[in-house]
Amino acid sequence: MKTLTLLTSGVALFAASMASANEDLMTQMDNASQWAIQTGDYANQRYSELDSINKDNVGDLQVAWTFSTGVLRGHEGSPLVVGDTMFVHTPFPNIVYALDLNEDGKIKWRYEPKQDPNVIPVMCCDTVNRGVAYADGKIFLHQADTKVVALSAETGEVLWEAVNGDPSKGETNTATVLPVKDKVIVGISGGEFGVRGSVTAYNMETGEQEWRAYSMGPDEDILADPETTTHLGEPVGADSGTNTWEGDQWMIGGGTTWGWYSYDPEADLIYYGTGNPSTWNPAQRPGDNRWSMTIMARDPDDGMAKWFYQMTPHDEWDYDGINEMILTDQEMDGEMRQLLTHFDRNGLAYTMDRVTGELLVAEKFDPVVNWTTGVDMDPASENYGRPAVVAEYSTEQNGEDVNSTGICPAALGTKDQQPASYSPKTELFYVPTNHVCMDYEPFRVSYTAGQPYVGATLAMYPAPDSHGGMGNFIAWDNINGEIKWSIPEQFSVWSGALATAGDVVFYGTLEGYLKAVDSETGDELYRFKTPSGIIGNVMTYEHGGKQYVGILSGVGGWAGIGLAAGLTNPNDGLGAVGGYAALSDYTALGGQLTVFALPD
Repeated sequence: MKTLTLLTSGVALFAASMASANEDLMTQMDNASQWAIQTGDYANQRYSELDSINKDNVGDLQVAWTFSTGVLRGHEGSPLVVGDTMFVHTPFPNIVYALDLNEDGKIKWRYEPKQDPNVIPVMCCDTVNRGVAYADGKIFLHQADTKVVALSAETGEVLWEAVNGDPSKGETNTATVLPVKDKVIVGISGGEFGVRGSVTAYNMETGEQEWRAYSMGPDEDILADPETTTHLGEPVGADSGTNTWEGDQWMIGGGTTWGWYSYDPEADLIYYGTGNPSTWNPAQRPGDNRWSMTIMARDPDDGMAKWFYQMTPHDEWDYDGINEMILTDQEMDGEMRQLLTHFDRNGLAYTMDRVTGELLVAEKFDPVVNWTTGVDMDPASENYGRPAVVAEYSTEQNGEDVNSTGICPAALGTKDQQPASYSPKTELFYVPTNHVCMDYEPFRVSYTAGQPYVGATLAMYPAPDSHGGMGNFIAWDNINGEIKWSIPEQFSVWSGALATAGDVVFYGTLEGYLKAVDSETGDELYRFKTPSGIIGNVMTYEHGGKQYVGILSGVGGWAGIGLAAGLTNPNDGLGAVGGYAALSDYTALGGQLTVFALPD
């Protein structure tokens, strides 16, 4: 039986608060035989207690069965398994399949939304979707066109629909949703179109909107109390979401929320990150641009913010802050702490107290990161919590129409949204990373609703003085802020990791390999090349007493946008096409689920 055990002493983080969370989903997540939520659990640990597949026998894995999704482009996220049913999603047009695991994956039902294809060119970096969610007998899908749909898990019948945004203004969706209590928490994409980011809660039974919290704007819009909402322990004060913007620029300020969400039932807080400010030309938006690039902790009942932490004030490099927040309880400086660990696009790994928002650790998780010398960790300093920017790599200080070269990491970050995993056995985090740098030239751009609002030209390439590859898969110690081991990869690691009680960590590569490594040493134990590059997240489940490992392959996403969309200009894909041009020598488009098991 799986337990969501985070303390090394074996105390279950969530057990005492099941009644306050969604009890059905909690029950499903508690069963290690299933994979009931995209993140593995509310804590976003992506850890499984299953251990039939372990480091001693994982080398014997074989393909058990496969399923074609019928869709090309990038396949992010993973299937869910609830009971005897697997739920598989696709990129646009966001088809959902329910597969009967008792009948060799026979299709029980399919849902195929009819979306306007005009939404495709408004989607920034491929037509990806990070998967469906389950709760209370329903499957929740957030479509590319921002429609939120509740389906009967048994029949696929549409139970309700809610429209979350307007694609004609550049508002789209690529993310999954988070069911919490009686609500479904939903984000928005579109920072490259001047969208103002928000998170919205819909009633799980009716689809009625219950609250919306914007990333920037007046206090009543961002759902922040000037006196009780804090930033690094201090009240944020009145007008915190507008007073670091010039005029009304906050209205097109970005800060979109297309990443992952976590929930701590004991603290009764949801956690997520906000994205880059708009435009990418920093000279056009002076100030700290709060609350873009921010970790947010909110009450799921009414959306009110408990604390914020802005990681990259006045972002000059498109270092979106939307990556996952991983919740653990660990010993630190002789006491047990309720921690939140976040690997940001900006190349810094943060360890924080998730209840108070106290900043505990901020260290580079790739040594080539050069835009900053580090974060000021002195609480008495006026720059406490701020990264010190290196002038040479400041895209604003160097000026508009000036090409700043050799900035590390590139805009796609030391890690993009592909989620890390955590093993309570080793107390290590297993992190897919990008070892990529860039040249960045800002230029002046005007805002027009529904049109790109980028204002920069980028070129990307492997970090200098390295193994020549564009990625690493690392093990990270979040208490000491250091890499324990690192595996170089030819291309960025763009898949989500999975850690298991069998002392195995799984991840995928852009060439299409599923790999298994020893959780203690990083030694490779297994590899298998799937039909297309992997940007999906590895998951595991048990059926009929047998453990399986599943992965979606289908190259795409930002790194694979050249292949996915047939682009050849090196500067297209916001600079990624040129950086990943060699990827076409190793893989091609696809859309397939591959499921692995040990031989009988």
